[in-house]
Amino acid sequence: MNAPPTPTRRGKPAGDPPASPAGDRIAKVIARAGLCSRRDAERWIAEGRITLDGKVLTSPALNVPPGADIRVDGRPLPEAPPPRLWRFHKTAGLVTTRRDPEGRPTVFEHLPADFPHVLTVGRLDIASEGLLLLVNDGALARHIELPATGWTRRYRVRVHGRVDERRLQDLAHGVTIDGAAYGPIEAAIERQQGANAWLKVALKEGKNREIRKVLESLGYPVNRLIRISFGPFQLGTLVPGQVAELKTASLRSLLPAFFPKRPHANRRR
Repeated sequence: MNAPPTPTRRGKPAGDPPASPAGDRIAKVIARAGLCSRRDAERWIAEGRITLDGKVLTSPALNVPPGADIRVDGRPLPEAPPPRLWRFHKTAGLVTTRRDPEGRPTVFEHLPADFPHVLTVGRLDIASEGLLLLVNDGALARHIELPATGWTRRYRVRVHGRVDERRLQDLAHGVTIDGAAYGPIEAAIERQQGANAWLKVALKEGKNREIRKVLESLGYPVNRLIRISFGPFQLGTLVPGQVAELKTASLRSLLPAFFPKRPHANRRR
């Protein structure tokens, strides 16, 4: 029997980073150079701060071919750095957006002052804790988050109430709440502790506040949620607020498509 086809998105293998033969959008190219976010790059273009091959840009709606002369405030765009990834132990009370209209503290305010420009992967809401991935490459962030990548996210979740294990097992078939369909969720009781219970929960595609909504629909409101892993990346022994970079060799082995292949030296027979 033939093996099932590899999951793809828009006709591309799931293991390949998004790319376009005509080049990438100008704002994406600027963001990958580590100067700012894509949204900030679009604002800089609107302010007339970006030139392409000597011409001032007025719109971000164009793709840039490789080798184009891009300048910011008259200075050449730096070469994009290699992909990097950090593990961060997020504490409750922090939001994962770069700027919060309500003035709440953000994850980025708790990073070292000299930390490079990064994006969050697999956001956690303000009340949630645990593993948050930070990367310096937007394409890498999107790839990690894609359901086609197939990486499972695991959590320890404390809920209020005495939990019926059979009701948790039904979540493996998916559930629809208020017209929103949620995919399969693996959930099991770790231990019942008085009026609360600790659960082990795993899913592959996390929608906004998915675990909280699904468990609350069963009558088990969540009062603590800790992400302990995202695919091969583990929270491990990181203490709250600690950030640690993954070694390049480890990242290359997990995501080889994001690193150029090294030329092999000629071997004598």
